Amino acid sequence: MSDQGKNSTWSQRLAAGLKAWRYGSVLGVFLLVVGVIGWRLVDLHIVDNEFLRKQGDVRTIRVESIDAHRGVITDRHGESLAVSTPVQTVWANPSELDPEEPKLSHLARLLDISEARLRQRLVTYEGREFMYLRRKIQPGLAERALALEIPGIYSRQEYRRYYPAGEVTSHVVGFANIDENGQEGIELAYNQWLSGEKGRKRVLKDNRGRVIKDLTLIRDARPGRDLALSIDLRLQYLAYRELKAVVEAHSARGGTLVMLDVDTGEVLAMVNQGSYNPNDRSQLSADKLRNRAITDLFEPGSTMKPVAMAAALESGKYNLNSTIDTAPGYRRFGRFTIRDSHNYGVLGVTGIIAKSSNVGMSKIATELGGDVIRNLYSRLGIGQPTGIGFPGEAVGVLPAPPKWRPVEEATLSYGYGMSVNALQLAQAYMVLANGGIRYPLSLMKRDERPVGERVLSEKVSFQVREMLREVVENGTGKRAQPGFYSAGGKTGTVHLVGKGGYEDSQYKAIFAGMAPIDHPRIVTVVAVDAPQSGEYYGGEVAAPVFARVMSDALRLLNVKPELEVGEVPAGPKTPEERG
Repeated sequence: MSDQGKNSTWSQRLAAGLKAWRYGSVLGVFLLVVGVIGWRLVDLHIVDNEFLRKQGDVRTIRVESIDAHRGVITDRHGESLAVSTPVQTVWANPSELDPEEPKLSHLARLLDISEARLRQRLVTYEGREFMYLRRKIQPGLAERALALEIPGIYSRQEYRRYYPAGEVTSHVVGFANIDENGQEGIELAYNQWLSGEKGRKRVLKDNRGRVIKDLTLIRDARPGRDLALSIDLRLQYLAYRELKAVVEAHSARGGTLVMLDVDTGEVLAMVNQGSYNPNDRSQLSADKLRNRAITDLFEPGSTMKPVAMAAALESGKYNLNSTIDTAPGYRRFGRFTIRDSHNYGVLGVTGIIAKSSNVGMSKIATELGGDVIRNLYSRLGIGQPTGIGFPGEAVGVLPAPPKWRPVEEATLSYGYGMSVNALQLAQAYMVLANGGIRYPLSLMKRDERPVGERVLSEKVSFQVREMLREVVENGTGKRAQPGFYSAGGKTGTVHLVGKGGYEDSQYKAIFAGMAPIDHPRIVTVVAVDAPQSGEYYGGEVAAPVFARVMSDALRLLNVKPELEVGEVPAGPKTPEERG
């Protein structure tokens, strides 16, 4: 074979070998890649399955909170005073939303927010995933915002607190903030009871943050517990109406009215002027937040004379036949002089109360001593917390000097040199009304009468009630007669205290009383601050409010009228005649 043939054969063999080698190499690489991919698939699906699942969950599964429905506050008959209604909150995801988005101008107008402020916030919050736009709005408004189809704009359901009675119950119920945390009144005092506990759930979301479906419930929301108050909304409305009317009619600085159930110690109505609307707090001022019936102290003045007289009767040193010479109508204690409006001469103990004689009470106080009067005041709850648990309650001052000066004994007997709130004064009159039992006061509805403590004899309480009857029928409280019902009570007119002491031309007009007087059902205290109409006495300003409120309240409570048209109230009845 020639050399040329041998070379050709060798070249062919070499080419074939190279071809086979290349094929083998490609096949080997291919098999290696397939093997690596296969191994990786096995690794990912079997060995690292848990890791992959977690990574997927991190990107698509979120844990969201479930808002707890705040408890409902109702009056004693189940009428709603505070409820939580479902609303919508519009929010944005700044990482998905372009600050230059043209539709933002429409969104800002719709939500009543500043467009420039909105765009600036989106720049500031760039990279974050959550930003409030407008919280707790009507669902219809939220739907219109979402209908703009702006990427990164979402909504979620929340709850908003609503107060159906508005300013009529605002000082009792109070209000909660936008996060439904109590800020004032019962909402604050019972915040933990009403709040409940939020729940949690896992949800599946798409890459735009939208919920596709709920996956699992981690913990269900526990709604807040409801509260039934002792307040009777019917009585609350009429009390608010009458108090507001008298404050406006006399251009007064403010006012307070408290109404108690005589036999249970429940607060049936508690209103103040000025007031505020808890559903719209845009114009709220701090001075209108106070529940004056509990937080504001004042000298009760002559409304304490019946209690001091009860101490006198209880001591045994005085009885219904006792008389006091009040001439010449004034009494001096060194540089201090106390006066009556007239020289009444000789008065019986009933006359002293009916005529509101400071001189007569001061002489009785001098005979009794300050400790005797103070002791009864204290037993009736003066100078002590009422125990209702209301935020900001002021206890008041009941003096207890080591040695009483004569002038201190005198002023104590007619309500000066001490301070109370309106609820404490109502509590003291409740004891006089129910036969001498002090019941714990309550803003919560009671299903049965509580256990009370006897602090005054039934005989003495009855005798004092008859004196209070005389005040309304023939004394300083004639304008307190509540229509077809008998009543008893006591007027009071005291100087208001300012920064520099007593204000010469500013007074508080007070009336405290009960009805019907033979079988008292309700005790009411009315106090009007600084009336400016020329009338300022308790019998002129506060007593007529008592008359109107008690007349309507007793009708609403189905108390049978005692008097016919034109009938004069009957005389006093003994405890035996009352049964």
